[in-house]
Amino acid sequence: MGRVFDVVEYPSEMPDEIVHRFPETGVADLRIGSQVIVRESQRAVFFRSGKALDVFGPGMHTIVTANIPKLVDLIGKLFNERTPFTAEIYFVSMKEFADRKWGTPQPIIVRNPGMGLGVALLQGFGTYSFQVADPQQFVTQLVGAQGIYRTADIENRLRNMLLSKLQDLLGETAQKHSVVELIGLTEELGAGVRAKAQDDFAAIGLTLKSFYIANLKPSEKSAEELRAMGMLDMNVYTQLQAADALREAAQNPSGGAGLTAGIGAGMGLGQVIGQSLQGATGAGAKSGAEAAAGTGAALPDVMTPSEAAQFLKVSEEDVIAAINAGELKARKIGAAYRISKEALQDFLKGQ
Repeated sequence: MGRVFDVVEYPSEMPDEIVHRFPETGVADLRIGSQVIVRESQRAVFFRSGKALDVFGPGMHTIVTANIPKLVDLIGKLFNERTPFTAEIYFVSMKEFADRKWGTPQPIIVRNPGMGLGVALLQGFGTYSFQVADPQQFVTQLVGAQGIYRTADIENRLRNMLLSKLQDLLGETAQKHSVVELIGLTEELGAGVRAKAQDDFAAIGLTLKSFYIANLKPSEKSAEELRAMGMLDMNVYTQLQAADALREAAQNPSGGAGLTAGIGAGMGLGQVIGQSLQGATGAGAKSGAEAAAGTGAALPDVMTPSEAAQFLKVSEEDVIAAINAGELKARKIGAAYRISKEALQDFLKGQ
């Protein structure tokens, strides 16, 4: 017979442990009459032969058949009150595990009718908290025979559950609200995710205490990344590449984020994309680069920024930004800019 325990407790604060098994490996030799001490923030689930017999709340508990009626059925008729038997005790932390992080590893695609591509790419991040609601169910379904079960062992599963609910809710809400309105509904969306996720959390013995969206914003994916995701055809991709180059040169000559940072919500290049899509449906439509670099007859000798923008198929603001950055040569007359045909052609050639 192995060591016989008379007092069993786990005094740790369990900062990142949800469950701690006693003993961590093997089984404990307990006696009828042994005491189990459970802290205020704990529950103790009593197991024998893989079966849960009882859950002890805070306090000192003496193991007797009166406390655990099923014990007699498992170990047979007892000859005295000190009969040893093997068992396991799982100490479960009942505190709220707060400030857990979540984020969208990939943009969430939602409909955005009437703007840009007609879809939106949204990314977000925030925090959530959870708590064990049913210790016996949680241990039985998830912990098994593990000696220690930490928050890291379940966080990936919980985040996937939450992101699934968030994606579903965004899809439903986008049918009634524009993407701009969605970004302003973070509190309502957080409450919706909590409501949708409760059943899934309850199925594994947990409760979702809070879910907060700290930030919800358009994706910062570039034209190249959007094309790799299958969201852009070659014609639209060409237009966005040209626009990316303009914005990058204007905002950060040494390199930086692409122009399409923000187009996930149909902002910035909505008109450009719409024009591109319309051009793609016509017979013999040219790409943005072809249209901008067309024959000498297609370009007037002198253009306003607005006229140059039409040929480049970008916004007038993008052309002004390129001028201010020194990438596109232009002459300022009073408060207005004028761009020569040669300057525009040189710009397209990278000169």
